[in-house]
Amino acid sequence: MKCPICGRETIDGGYCKFHEGARQVVIRKYEKWRKAMGISWKEYLSKIAKNPLTGEWAKEVALYLLEEENKKNVKNG
Repeated sequence: MKCPICGRETIDGGYCKFHEGARQVVIRKYEKWRKAMGISWKEYLSKIAKNPLTGEWAKEVALYLLEEENKKNVKNG
């Protein structure tokens, strides 16, 4: 299968090794941000996507996850 973000081969049918690693970090770091700033998942994704210090793969993951969240809200809304 292909990574939904970049089209590279995936490691387990999800994301390529680069985006999977970034995805894990993004998910793992959310709890610290939530506790420190009191922000939602979507707010967190938006902030890290806009942060100039965020790495490129993490930004791409954040934007992709944010897009998926928005699609979910449209279907449920």
